[in-house]
Amino acid sequence: MSETVLRPEPASPDGTVADAVKGNWVDRIAPPWSRPWLRMSRADRPAGTWLLFIPCLWGVFLSAAAEGSLGWIGLWIVIGCGAGAFLMRGAGCTWNDITDRHIDGSVARTKSRPIPSGQVTAKGAAVWMCIQALAAFCILLTFDMNAVLLGILSLAPVCIYPFAKRFTWWPQVFLGIAFNWGALLAWTAHQGMLGWPAVCLYLGGIAWTIFYDTIYAHQDREDDALIGVKSTARLFGTHTHAWLGGFGAVTLVMLLAAVELALGGAGRPGALWIARAGALAMGLHLAWQWRKLDIDDNDLCLALFRANRDAGLIFAGFLCVSAAF
Repeated sequence: MSETVLRPEPASPDGTVADAVKGNWVDRIAPPWSRPWLRMSRADRPAGTWLLFIPCLWGVFLSAAAEGSLGWIGLWIVIGCGAGAFLMRGAGCTWNDITDRHIDGSVARTKSRPIPSGQVTAKGAAVWMCIQALAAFCILLTFDMNAVLLGILSLAPVCIYPFAKRFTWWPQVFLGIAFNWGALLAWTAHQGMLGWPAVCLYLGGIAWTIFYDTIYAHQDREDDALIGVKSTARLFGTHTHAWLGGFGAVTLVMLLAAVELALGGAGRPGALWIARAGALAMGLHLAWQWRKLDIDDNDLCLALFRANRDAGLIFAGFLCVSAAF
């Protein structure tokens, strides 16, 4: 089926994007020439960068807790993953905008983005994507070789994700596969090899991504139905609460499993209980979101989606304390 070629939607007078945080740093202080590029990288919407970075924190802090020390290598992994998350999220979002350029103009929330609004061409976006990806690759090369190989493998789900909503009702699974790769990578960078605790973190992160991105996708449910785009929000419909309760429970179980596998036999009961408390605290935050959710309130859906930064940081913070205990 051929795609309908849409004329660019007129940008807002100042070029801002509809779902950006009001008064963000890009709109306020970034040089005017740079704003379309930074907006395409979602620098004005930092929640997604946090959600990509947080699984990296889980991986490195849980590994450090298992070894009893973060060390200078661990500190560099935190810094490198932070910079890499910003760059790769920007590259991934740019790729997403290139592939969705014939769709975004039909969705109220996305028609003000740089490509559909005519501020950036697809060719210029492709160059910008490559610049960001190459910068991230330079950081990746400073990690353990096994982590480097994992980082290269992560490109596959990143490339596939933008097309997933065209062929499956579960694109959020593909997003979770891509977004939580950092748990595997950061653990491996710190340990030198992949381990089962990291795999459990990864699986828990995928369930968490389905939880929060389904909430996010409810904002576009009506537009997606009109243009034929699939999502778990459309699939779950009025049964969303039941489904999200299940995915929230899976998240908690897998995070607890990761903690037990990493610390259960480490002979450090204090660190183990701190990490367990962190997983439970994150579970309580997800339960609060679940109870508060109204799938017909778009502003609330966006606010709850953004609140997942805090949910993930709660667990990361407890793991960091566990590592230092």
